[in-house]
Amino acid sequence: MRAVQYRTIGSEPEVVDVPTPEPGPGQIRLRVSAAGLCHSDSFVMGLPEEQYGYGLPLTLGHEGAGVVDALGDGVTGVEVGEPVAVYGPWGCGLCHACATGAENYCPHAAGLGIAPPGLGSPGALAEYMLVDDVRHLVPLGNLDPVATVSLTDAGLTPYHAIVSSLGALPAGSTAVVIGAGGLGHVGIQILRAITGATVIALDVSEQKLELAREVGAHRVLMSDASAAEEIRRLTGGVGAQAVFDFVGAPPTLETARQSVASNGVIQIVGIGGGLLPTGFFSTPMGASVRAPYWGTRSELMEVLDLARAGAIHVEVERYTLEEAPKAYRKLHNGTIRGRAVVVPED
Repeated sequence: MRAVQYRTIGSEPEVVDVPTPEPGPGQIRLRVSAAGLCHSDSFVMGLPEEQYGYGLPLTLGHEGAGVVDALGDGVTGVEVGEPVAVYGPWGCGLCHACATGAENYCPHAAGLGIAPPGLGSPGALAEYMLVDDVRHLVPLGNLDPVATVSLTDAGLTPYHAIVSSLGALPAGSTAVVIGAGGLGHVGIQILRAITGATVIALDVSEQKLELAREVGAHRVLMSDASAAEEIRRLTGGVGAQAVFDFVGAPPTLETARQSVASNGVIQIVGIGGGLLPTGFFSTPMGASVRAPYWGTRSELMEVLDLARAGAIHVEVERYTLEEAPKAYRKLHNGTIRGRAVVVPED
């Protein structure tokens, strides 16, 4: 089968031929319908050799959707031919966090050698992929896999961050979204769907600010040194009750620090390399700073329900497997509108 692999440190991913995997006991093989590209892929491929720990060659793609193609021994609860989405943050399945569906916070996964698809295990950027357990599959029903696959991360990750901040976002509150790209433009829609907050979106790209307007942001601002002052002005000097930084770079974190209200919350979602000191004389009194990771299985179900209701969608650019390296270049250069999705059957 064809797959997109990262094979050499510092090089671009390659389209290669690899053996089609056979499911072992408890495993499920999917014929991949769609796979999403993510900035975290670029982050991983940008790591120097001494920091890289995901194995080589690595079949990329931690956003996956497909049709059940074959079942390993002992698999129940899913049928061949069923369309499913892949829940990506795989855990041990036995600890307290996993028992609540929060495998994204499993404390044992790394020690047991359990890694998400595309981030250690073979991912979805291939014609077929293996899923280690039926609990990591969520039924798609009649949702279009190409339009939906990115919600497994680009929807789930902002949803998880926003749901944990709901107490700060009643009617009359203000939420700031920094970065209106792949995750940010979905985050804006989620905020509009489940909170009463006024949404202010920031970006350095006029194109992405226009996308932010299209998906429901009440106000858009250029993400520059004057943004925090303007947010303070728009909120009568109070600041934003919640700031969601989907970039996570030092300048955006400084904007978040200056923009958040007392007793507000900053969610650092992006992995842009920035750090934010918190405490007296740094963040406002009572403000909290959190670095959420992915989301829970039940939250993924809720995200897909929002999509079924028409409350959220992902702007998608469609590519073939052979075009995946080109799509990664566009992603790295910041020229993707929304999310890039690879369709192996194209």
